[in-house]
Amino acid sequence: MNPKGRPEHDRAVAVLRASYEAVPDGSPVRLAKKTSNLFRPRSAAGSSGLDVSGLDGVIEVDPLARTADVQGMCTYEDLVDATLPHGLMPLVVPQLRTITLGGAVTGLGIEATSWRHGLPHESVIELDILTGAGEIVTARPDNEHAELFAAFPNSLGSLGYATRLRIELQPIAPQVTLRNIRFDDVEDLLEAVGEVMRTGQWDGVDVDVMDGVMFRPQESYLVLGRFGGTGPASDYTGQSIYYQSLRSKATDHLTAYDYLWRWDTDWFWCSAAFGAQQLLVRRLWPSRLRRSDVYHRIVRLENRYGVAARIDRWRGNPDRERVVQDVELPLALTGKFLHWFAEHVPMAPIWLCPLRLRSGTTWPLYPMHAGEPYVNVGFWGTVPIVPGAADGDVNRAIEAKVSELGGHKSLYSDAYYDRETFDRLYGAAAYRAVKDRYDPEHRLTDLYDKVVGRR
Repeated sequence: MNPKGRPEHDRAVAVLRASYEAVPDGSPVRLAKKTSNLFRPRSAAGSSGLDVSGLDGVIEVDPLARTADVQGMCTYEDLVDATLPHGLMPLVVPQLRTITLGGAVTGLGIEATSWRHGLPHESVIELDILTGAGEIVTARPDNEHAELFAAFPNSLGSLGYATRLRIELQPIAPQVTLRNIRFDDVEDLLEAVGEVMRTGQWDGVDVDVMDGVMFRPQESYLVLGRFGGTGPASDYTGQSIYYQSLRSKATDHLTAYDYLWRWDTDWFWCSAAFGAQQLLVRRLWPSRLRRSDVYHRIVRLENRYGVAARIDRWRGNPDRERVVQDVELPLALTGKFLHWFAEHVPMAPIWLCPLRLRSGTTWPLYPMHAGEPYVNVGFWGTVPIVPGAADGDVNRAIEAKVSELGGHKSLYSDAYYDRETFDRLYGAAAYRAVKDRYDPEHRLTDLYDKVVGRR
């Protein structure tokens, strides 16, 4: 791809500011985006969104400094296309192609390098933000906008929108070598996670990337990878399905590109809900359309029209509750949650992604303890609503259990917290101070209203 020049970027920022000024007072402010990785329905906007059409590219890659200047609406797919020719990748590449860099920073992201490099916002050197006051400010951890820099992660657009981000890059080899290690007790897997996080190795071999899958507490797999190696590379963009390979392959090789997008082709395992894992359907479904944004568009259509739900009711099946969550738990308590989840929520497989904050810095809107190992637990699907229960009861039970165990959950999906609990969990005091300074008229939707109120 051709990097965008600074003059082109400046023109795009001017267009964005003009579109912001054109939003009538009192009208909701939203981005006019073609794609979204949110899973919570929202009320109708009532006005046109902000024009971010020119803010979707890479401005510059500096292979010597190992940095990239990237526009806020640039997808990781386009970013990786710009960095891989230099043998570089972002420190953390979220698993879905159309997640934007700005979205991963303001809404959080994670992947298999997070056990070493933390979350995407921790590799941001500086960023330009369109604030609620309509100004563009450059925030860094050591300048007059350091308070905004710290509060921006997990603010989900309620404090402003990133127009440019300078991020760190890291080397990646042309191939990634993987070991898929089975555990018959998930507690043993978690002990192995702790050893890798302490030593950086497993069985004497260095580890660059680490994640895992639990099919049930008695069958889980830890995937340990290192950058480098040779051998025939597997292809999971055709008939083979990546997560199923964990059960049959002790070792594997993927190109760097295919490794970064290994989860996207089948949206982890959620493509099964659309029949895309059935042999005949898979052969007929073009591989270029087997990707997360296509599946997400299908989900949005279902949310809008409810065709599948009506068919289920016609067949006499119970209504179903959407349970789409990523939660972070202290490593020492993750086993308790996994056993509770297996007993109370009929859903599998489950993704496991170890992480820890990269440095001693803490981030007020998503409080985690520096130096403590965590595990992200991801589960995405629906469960039947049992007689006498209400839609949302399973999600509420999960929220309560995660809080009980000292964890947090990402806010890209349905949330049911009351205001007091939400404020306690997500740094309300720090948030309000920054909100009042950078959005004094509160033109941007409040974080709680956006997440829980679905505004």
